Amino acid sequence: MAEKIATRQAYGDTLVELGRENPDIVVLDADLSKSTMTAGFAKAYPERFFNAGIAEQNLMGMAAGLATTGKVPFASTFAVFAAGRAFEQVRNTICYPKLNVKIAASHAGITVGEDGGSHQSVEDLALMRALPNMTVIAPADAVETAKAVRAAAAHRGPVYIRLSRLATPVIFGADYQFEIGKAVVVREGKDVSLFSTGTMLAAALAAADRLADEGIRAEVVNVATLKPLDARTILASLAKTGCGVTCEEHSIIGGLGSAVAELVVENDPLPLTRVGILDVFGESGKPDELLQRFGLTADDIVIAARRVFQRKVCA
Repeated sequence: MAEKIATRQAYGDTLVELGRENPDIVVLDADLSKSTMTAGFAKAYPERFFNAGIAEQNLMGMAAGLATTGKVPFASTFAVFAAGRAFEQVRNTICYPKLNVKIAASHAGITVGEDGGSHQSVEDLALMRALPNMTVIAPADAVETAKAVRAAAAHRGPVYIRLSRLATPVIFGADYQFEIGKAVVVREGKDVSLFSTGTMLAAALAAADRLADEGIRAEVVNVATLKPLDARTILASLAKTGCGVTCEEHSIIGGLGSAVAELVVENDPLPLTRVGILDVFGESGKPDELLQRFGLTADDIVIAARRVFQRKVCA
């Protein structure tokens, strides 16, 4: 069984490493450092850690100000607050002037669990994708998270990194290469493309195994960067398979499903379906139970892939 590590944990560990390597790295939090895993950085480099308190708008304004002085600020809080409560500050204070701020938002999606719908951000990717100048990343596992955080630190301009509370399977090895704006074919196939973002990759791979038992060879593509979207890799996969399924722990409105659908309709329309949250809020429950309730399991991906494959065959 694969080792499980929360992407937020990998983020916290990588911050400590970056802090040792680059004295310009600073970290800000909204009184949630034990949950967002920035507490390690705060302990190692207290003079470069700033607790804004429960004041997310101020958190983003402070990060913007630090960026103007040449610092590389990482601002962390829960996704529902980073993308929602502080949206105006992210828009006007960070993205509009294209400041070098990295927003690392944890507890995204319904796997926040028992905290319930008020704290389960199912719309953050849509909000951040819509902002000019914003780069949007949703890493699949702890390995990709560590590499994405490093890439974000080296990138000039605003970055939004989506992180999970739940410990999820480690998929990639230490030699995995991450590049902003580059999707990766994790498994080759010729019958249907499964496009995954964030921690849904493990479910997509499990679905591909089950589909193979039925004689359907699924290609699995990890789309860690939602913006800029890797149009070339996505369209090349679809040209090979002729149909696709998008998989995300996010609303089907505005996230990966929308991004791929927009790309497909402007290039080569073909059968496509979306596995995601169907325009509803989350609710309180255990993460695994919520993934089943909202149709985000490997079984749900298999059902969607069968249907879209049949649409292709019958076309």
